[in-house]
Amino acid sequence: MGYLPMMHIGREELYTDLEARIRYLHSFLDFSSQDITALITGQKYVKALIPAVVNIVYKKLLQYDITARAFTTRSTSFEGPMDEIPTEDSPQIQHRKVFLRAYLTKLCSDPSRMEFWEYLDKVGMMHVGLGRAHPLHVEYIHLGACLSFIQDIMTEAILSHPRLSLQRKIALVKAVGKVIWIQNDLMAKWHVKDGQEFEDADGEITIEEEGYLHGKKILDDLEDDAAEGEARDRDPDSPSRIPRPMAAGVCPFSGIARGVEGLKVSDESAAKVGNDVVDESSKRPEELSAQESG
Repeated sequence: MGYLPMMHIGREELYTDLEARIRYLHSFLDFSSQDITALITGQKYVKALIPAVVNIVYKKLLQYDITARAFTTRSTSFEGPMDEIPTEDSPQIQHRKVFLRAYLTKLCSDPSRMEFWEYLDKVGMMHVGLGRAHPLHVEYIHLGACLSFIQDIMTEAILSHPRLSLQRKIALVKAVGKVIWIQNDLMAKWHVKDGQEFEDADGEITIEEEGYLHGKKILDDLEDDAAEGEARDRDPDSPSRIPRPMAAGVCPFSGIARGVEGLKVSDESAAKVGNDVVDESSKRPEELSAQESG
């Protein structure tokens, strides 16, 4: 059996040319057109999960004072009042939820254009205090942990989907995982010192609004997306909701409720995934069986 010829990867390019870095990561992770197809065809399923994922993520971030600190620094685009000790009802948290929802939608969209990866790199840059009128620095340990937490939630939710075939679930989980790990690299890239000798000391960082890249809006319809999410929350028959499983006692988010130990999604946003995490995950199997048979 023959071996593939060894590929040459220029080290300097990895630290000076974003496109070369992305090409290398795509090659190493076997990120291919199959992954792109999985993300595009599975986007509607992932998008239905996002509001509940956002709620669970912010419950987690507000559990620790060290991660909650980030929300006491004024955003460049947020001009409303701010609570000194943020809670889920704080204005700045509600504002951040809109951006996280739009970001996760973007993260699981069409990654076939370089603009997609440029924006992911910019997200990494903005978390080290660059490209913002009011600098925000979040240490890498929290960024990496948060990305892992998001991946864990989404993986279980996708694999628990009652209507997707196993083949599509596997393809979607693999594609989402690869994108999240590339985002993880583009977060770490701005924190680690590797390749520092190639840094352009005269390079200029452009300050832009959140959700913009090169002056162009990259997170589409932030306000419309928030309104759409709220409308779906109020409409129990929305087609974007993930349907209730046919098997008694099966809840796509039941495992998540156990895994985060008390982080129960009890507000209306979680309902759009088709299951009330609190009610369903807390019922005994015999109660669920009676409910399904009734």
